[in-house]
Amino acid sequence: MADLRFTNRELTAEEAQFTYDPSIVQEAAPIPEHFGIIGQPRAMRALAMGLAVPGRGYNIFVSGDPGTGRSTAISIATDSYLSDTSQLKDIAFVHNFTHPDAPTALTFAVGRGKAFSLAMRQFITEVTKELAKQPHWNKRELEQLAHRLIEPLIEQFTEPRVQIYLKAVMQDLVEHTYLFSTSIPDTAFFQRYRVNLLVDHEHTEQRPLLFETHPTFANLFGSLDVPGNTYDEQYLPFLSIHAGSLLRSAGGYIVISAEEMLTVEGLWEAFKRFLTTNTLVIQNTIQQNSISAGIRPEPVPLMLKVILIGSEDSYEAFCDHDADFLKLFKVSAEFDYTMPATTEHIAGCIGFIRKVAKEENLLSVTDDAVAELLRFSAFVAESRDELTTQLSLLADLLHEAHYWAQAVKHPCIDRQMILEAIRERDYASGVTEMRILEEITSGEMIIALDGYKTGVVNGLAVLDRGPASFGTPTVISATVAPGSEGIVNIEHEAGLSGEIHDKGLLILEGYLRKRYARNFPLSIYSGICFEQSYAEIDGDSASSSELYALLSAIGELPIKQNVAVTGSVNQMGELQPVGGINEKISGFYTVCKHLNLKNHPGVIIPVQNIRSLILPYEIIEAIRKKEFHIYPVQTIDEGMQILTDRPAGIRNQKGNFPIDTCNRTIEDRLRHLFDISRPQN
Repeated sequence: MADLRFTNRELTAEEAQFTYDPSIVQEAAPIPEHFGIIGQPRAMRALAMGLAVPGRGYNIFVSGDPGTGRSTAISIATDSYLSDTSQLKDIAFVHNFTHPDAPTALTFAVGRGKAFSLAMRQFITEVTKELAKQPHWNKRELEQLAHRLIEPLIEQFTEPRVQIYLKAVMQDLVEHTYLFSTSIPDTAFFQRYRVNLLVDHEHTEQRPLLFETHPTFANLFGSLDVPGNTYDEQYLPFLSIHAGSLLRSAGGYIVISAEEMLTVEGLWEAFKRFLTTNTLVIQNTIQQNSISAGIRPEPVPLMLKVILIGSEDSYEAFCDHDADFLKLFKVSAEFDYTMPATTEHIAGCIGFIRKVAKEENLLSVTDDAVAELLRFSAFVAESRDELTTQLSLLADLLHEAHYWAQAVKHPCIDRQMILEAIRERDYASGVTEMRILEEITSGEMIIALDGYKTGVVNGLAVLDRGPASFGTPTVISATVAPGSEGIVNIEHEAGLSGEIHDKGLLILEGYLRKRYARNFPLSIYSGICFEQSYAEIDGDSASSSELYALLSAIGELPIKQNVAVTGSVNQMGELQPVGGINEKISGFYTVCKHLNLKNHPGVIIPVQNIRSLILPYEIIEAIRKKEFHIYPVQTIDEGMQILTDRPAGIRNQKGNFPIDTCNRTIEDRLRHLFDISRPQN
């Protein structure tokens, strides 16, 4: 006779508990005095390479979650390059005497642009002064005057394009002899000789590093002031040009938000043309009185390194939808959202905490508070072996703990204040969770948390509300009848199922065929549904729950309702880890506590998720008192034993499952369904 004895493993309080000892603060030395970027070696190496390579297209896309230090890393990585100002140029626009609607661009060495602008102002003053000395001028007299005033400038400013412009000024002055033959013209005439200095590096000591957080056509490329009357004779197009961030960052670096750029129609295409040609074209995108201004300043060659900063999703969107993107951004610096909890990284986190407390004048932070912040970091990373790289989350919690400490006149930020800040967060974001608890209590949400049911399992889901999330039980039911349709996903039929969830349902059929239907066809018609769920469902973390419900319905095996389930499953029946495990367990515990359940409630989780457990201390205490249970399992068989209090059963040498086991009952039932489904002769 087969041995049908079995044991179910459950976690002890010691196994379920995870903390950092306050002594870690002393053991993690040396703690850096000057905080840098920690836990991002790949991204920093990519940044260093991208900044050093001057080749065409070696612009950089920095991807990652907000708060992982992307902007700070860019500032740190570029710091060693900023002292080299050899590529900086002053940039100015002047009047184009031949084509006034196409102002001429001039570039100068650092500081020379300001000198030229002042020199031309002085020229305007002198020529006005000389012309005022007599009322009548002929062409020869003007030629002599222009030559006398311009020649010193030609000797002073030796740039070829500048000299061409100065000679054009001489010619223009002489060509307007008719204006000076009878009287002195209005001073507005001489504004045509002014210089519109857009980029002045006279006092610049390092290369520009400009963060453009609101990219628009005007903010990036510059803008033009177009008058209401485009035929105004006093209007000088070159004086209407305003510099954008691309001009101001020429010779240095510009950091642009990728997501913001995509919000402006046509901006990415225009920006891509700039990257392809390394030439800036300033143009106005607005038309006045339905008549285009028609102004097109001369394109300006620019050398600068572009750094786009965005999420991983935006990087993939660029790659998928723009064939030229990877040619223009050859370097990808990907910032990870977690880092190993090494001594070095722990020390770096402690250094960051101390830096924030000092710079923000917060209350003193005790060692046990630091240990609790490290535990919170592991909670965010969902791993006992890792820490989050979103250090801004630690800073936020530290600020909130400071507030609550001051509110109760506590002298410092200690472990108690960190836990209080977490409790207050949960309370502030707990409206939706409270509503669900009320619906369960009142019976509006039909869910059984006691006794046994056939084909019904309490799964666990995570609901998000902004940065906050919480777990809640959700009823999953399955029905079975003879047929050949297979498993029908009711959520899919209703248009409420995502692709990953659909895949999970197909895996269940694969499991049934491999596990049971070895020598007969699988002939069932089954419907699986998330009861009282009206939002889209995606992901495969409920696939094990769905399989338990399906197996219960097939074998007509009653299963416990006081044990909730989470976990993904493969076709071999092996459980796979899922995300949000702490929220799911905490959510189910909260429901059980709210209903004052005393019937040993618990949850089934994949064994791999043990390393993800950073549970509230209250749950740890309940586990210690045997008031709550966590069952880590590796296979569906182990889970069925817990849910049914019956052995799963292992095939013997003849290939048969033992009598009175779950698997034998399920297989017999599937064979019976096949017999019913066969055509009768």
